Amino acid sequence: MDVKNNLFKAANTINTKRNSYKILVIIVEVDMPNPMKMGFDRSIVVFSPEGRMYQVEYARKAVENLSTTTVGVVFNHGVVFAAARQTAKLLVTDTNEKISKIDNHIGIASCGILSDCRVLIDYARVRSQINRITFGEPIEINALVKDIADRKQKFTQIGGIRPYGVSFLIGGADGTQRLYETDPSGTVREWKAHAIGRGFKEARKYLVDNYKENLTKEAAIDLALNALKTGEKKLSSDGVEIGLVENDKFRILTKQEIKTTIKEYL
Repeated sequence: MDVKNNLFKAANTINTKRNSYKILVIIVEVDMPNPMKMGFDRSIVVFSPEGRMYQVEYARKAVENLSTTTVGVVFNHGVVFAAARQTAKLLVTDTNEKISKIDNHIGIASCGILSDCRVLIDYARVRSQINRITFGEPIEINALVKDIADRKQKFTQIGGIRPYGVSFLIGGADGTQRLYETDPSGTVREWKAHAIGRGFKEARKYLVDNYKENLTKEAAIDLALNALKTGEKKLSSDGVEIGLVENDKFRILTKQEIKTTIKEYL
C-alpha cells in the first residue's frame, strides 16, 4: 500500500512540473506467499508455529488424492482386503498391483505413490525373511508393522529428503487376526475394519454403519466390496483385487475367482 501511495505522489509531481506530459502509472498487486510459511512449508524437519509439519500433510494428501480406494476387514478366522486399481485400454493390469504378499501369513494393501509402495514392500519382505532366517520362525505382525512405521517416521526427521507418500493396510494372522494401518508420518493404528485412498470417507462411513463382530468370511467379503463400491462408485472385474488371510495363510484371489465373487457388485 505504501508503494502505491508513493507512485501516485511521484506521478503528481511530474505532472505539475511538466504539464505537456501525461504519466500513466499501472500498479499490479501480486499476492506473495508468506515468507515465514514458505520456510516451514519447504522443510521436513521444522514445525510450523501451529505445530504442523506441512511435508507430512502433503504426503497424506498424495495418498488421498492419487490412489484408488482400498478396504480391509477382520473376520472371525482372518482378514480380507479389497482394492480398486486403475485400468486403461492398453494397460496390463497385473503390473498395477495394490495388494501384495509379504510372507505366508501377511499381506499388504497399499495406497499412494506406486514407486514408494514398491520400495517399502520390498523392504518388508526382506525384514520378514531376515526374521525367519535368524530366529527360525515367521515374523510377528506387530513387529513387522513397527519396523515399517519406524522407517517411515525416520524419513520425517532427516533434512534434504521427503517422507514416503504411502499408507498401508497390513493384515495377517499369527494366532490372532490383525489389521493395521501405517500412514506417511509413521503412525500405527489397529482396526477392525478400515479404508484408505481417495474414497476413504464414504467407505469408512459404510464400514462404521455396517460392521459387526465375528463376521464370517463371506460376510466380510460382502462388507469390503460394498464399502469399496461406496468409495469408488463404479467397479469392474479387471479393476478389483481381493486378498485373503485365512487359517494363518495369505493368498490373492485369481482373476476367475474375482469375476465370480464381484459379479453382483458390478
